[in-house]
Amino acid sequence: MLKVYEYAKCSTCVKALKFLDGKKVSYQKLPIVEKAPSQAELKKMLAALKERGGNIKNLFNTSGVLYKEFKISEKLPNMTEAEALKLLSEHGKLVKRPFVLGDDIALVGFKEDEWKKVF
Repeated sequence: MLKVYEYAKCSTCVKALKFLDGKKVSYQKLPIVEKAPSQAELKKMLAALKERGGNIKNLFNTSGVLYKEFKISEKLPNMTEAEALKLLSEHGKLVKRPFVLGDDIALVGFKEDEWKKVF
């Protein structure tokens, strides 16, 4: 089952869910603030991002309040990957959303052109 970690007040998440509904994709909706992705799920997403030229920063909601409060942009260059994944798994608001994970699907954020290639 496709897991979609989302935040109900996030307009990007609303657009992404509408897109999935329009494509009749079945998914499990999970509230990212109350239940952040696990470290294993974050590792799986990071591996997929790296295959596409991404990095650990791509997992962070860089425009979020918590990102700024925690001064992540200053700390991230000196963090180990394990430290960053632990932090993300403990604070769902730090995770870029929507965070979509399935057997062969790993997407973070909503870019309709990219999603059209997958769904």
